[in-house]
Amino acid sequence: MEKTLEYLQETLGIQTLAKPLAKSYLDKLPLYIHEMYKLYQTDLFNTEFILAELKCDDEMSIQQIGKQSQQIKTLLHQNVVVVLNTIQAYSRKRLIEKGISFIVPGRQMYMPDLLMDLRESFIHPKTKHTSETLLPSAQFLLIYHIIHRNENHKLEDRSFKDIAQKLGYTPMAISNAIDNLKHHALVEVQGQKEKYIQFRYPRSELWNITHQQNMLTNPVIKTVFVDEIPKKLSLLQSNASALPAYTDMNPSRQPYFAIEKAAFYNLQKHNALLNLNDYEGNFALEVWKYNPLNLVGDLQNEVKVVDPISLYLSVMNNRDERIQLAADQIIKKYGSMPLIVGY
Repeated sequence: MEKTLEYLQETLGIQTLAKPLAKSYLDKLPLYIHEMYKLYQTDLFNTEFILAELKCDDEMSIQQIGKQSQQIKTLLHQNVVVVLNTIQAYSRKRLIEKGISFIVPGRQMYMPDLLMDLRESFIHPKTKHTSETLLPSAQFLLIYHIIHRNENHKLEDRSFKDIAQKLGYTPMAISNAIDNLKHHALVEVQGQKEKYIQFRYPRSELWNITHQQNMLTNPVIKTVFVDEIPKKLSLLQSNASALPAYTDMNPSRQPYFAIEKAAFYNLQKHNALLNLNDYEGNFALEVWKYNPLNLVGDLQNEVKVVDPISLYLSVMNNRDERIQLAADQIIKKYGSMPLIVGY
């Protein structure tokens, strides 16, 4: 597994970790899966998946690998990447034809679930492959730092583990997020055994740099509609429903709320959303890449709304003239961050 992680770092330019699959997950799998694979959980580009390392490559057919990787995926509800020490050209071709994610350390990785097909023949081992935009988790950290100035919310001088616990991320995801911020020269990592971060610019400059260089992206994955909001579900107003809190725009007729993707997919899985569809409903739910609740934390506002920076990023390309005017007002108010002190 060490070679696999080194290969990921060399080809993608990010450092990630892998830990043995927890017993609670292993107990859900047939015994023969344990005998044929070493199973690990890892995180890449803020997406968790399972690395299934074959103990003996020669004993498995491509059909068996495909069937068993799908079985692991179905039982554990996570994407699976098979790790092989060696592979013949015709076998590699069949894996790709069947859409089976795999890694051969030092030679090739193919992960259609993560939209990757990286081959040694096209990639120099030391080439850094990092998106020009920030990872969602890195964007979360940046915005959190910009809008929070209270000492209780400080991210600098905190260990990676403390940041993860505070913000609801795994330590692995925080490590990847900080590595992404470091790649974009937005933070410096200090310390030896216990590492911590220091942002390289004042808050207003961080906003201007990342915004002008198009590092920040729309946090909304998609918008869906429902007829009821499940009871006891805590949500923040977003889109046109949140704009009146920061601008002089009038409230919209359609109520909009932001929901973190994991929470949404869990509700969808348990059929807890009444008349879920892509077209119309009493409520519009924006599925977000990161948790809007954790981003605002315990901040006090007259109404429960998403933060102004994420709100701007979510509507900046909206063609509605009223929303464009409101977005411009947000930038004028918060572009240099003079009023964020209320957060």
